[in-house]
Amino acid sequence: MKRVSTIIFNLILLIMAVITIIPFIWMLISSFAPNSEIVKIGGSFWPGQFTLDNYVGIQEKFNFMRMFGNSLFIAIATTLIIIYTSALLGFVFAKFKFRGNTFLFTIVLSTMMIPWAVTIIPKYDMMMDFGWLDTYTSLIVPSMVSGFGIFLFRQSISQISDEMLEAARVDGASDWFIFHRIILPMSRNTISSLAIFQFLWSWEDFLWPFLMINDQSKQLLSVGLRIFNGQYGTDYGGLFAATSLSIIPVIIVYLIFQKQFIAGVQSGSGK
Repeated sequence: MKRVSTIIFNLILLIMAVITIIPFIWMLISSFAPNSEIVKIGGSFWPGQFTLDNYVGIQEKFNFMRMFGNSLFIAIATTLIIIYTSALLGFVFAKFKFRGNTFLFTIVLSTMMIPWAVTIIPKYDMMMDFGWLDTYTSLIVPSMVSGFGIFLFRQSISQISDEMLEAARVDGASDWFIFHRIILPMSRNTISSLAIFQFLWSWEDFLWPFLMINDQSKQLLSVGLRIFNGQYGTDYGGLFAATSLSIIPVIIVYLIFQKQFIAGVQSGSGK
């Protein structure tokens, strides 16, 4: 009976995986098809004619490589900064006992419950007052601290033995040494999890870069992809080709951190 339930469960997971991945496979295949094949009524999943024109013409339609590089820089910068600040603040909340610790952590948690759209206007006014419009600073600074990241690290670091940290202090280690040489190496699974999520969120962010950046040489790829949606129609072939290329960094980041990410999930479920 247990074997049958396992087979059924795996079959359900397989069906869900196929349903999830089919749209991506169709997009990838369609990126090699002309628009006439894509928009044809009653068209087949496998196009009758394959072409590389959609990929060849990407750079001609807009500065794809420049925007790709801009998105990569912003995503990597915000991810690294958030990992460091989240780990540092998570360490403080988890291992330092001071008046107001619980209250401040509650405020951090409450920021996760505020819809992001509510803060758009105040943040936009701040960026305008600081003179940061049309700069990378306006994309990086508002994302330097993450309530979700702090919560994630606080829960992870709480599992680290206090006796180990006290032994390090007895040996003369400072709190900065403990953080960089003990806490961070022991938080690799949490770092990997947050790296995957934060890189994905930064990479696919559309509204904030759209509001902040007007200079096309500084614009991000997520905003640049709308160039394929014209007044009289949409260049689906070019859009699918550019989108297929744009998901490559996300896949690479996942492949780099997947081992630690899965280990962290398994560890959390075991506890």
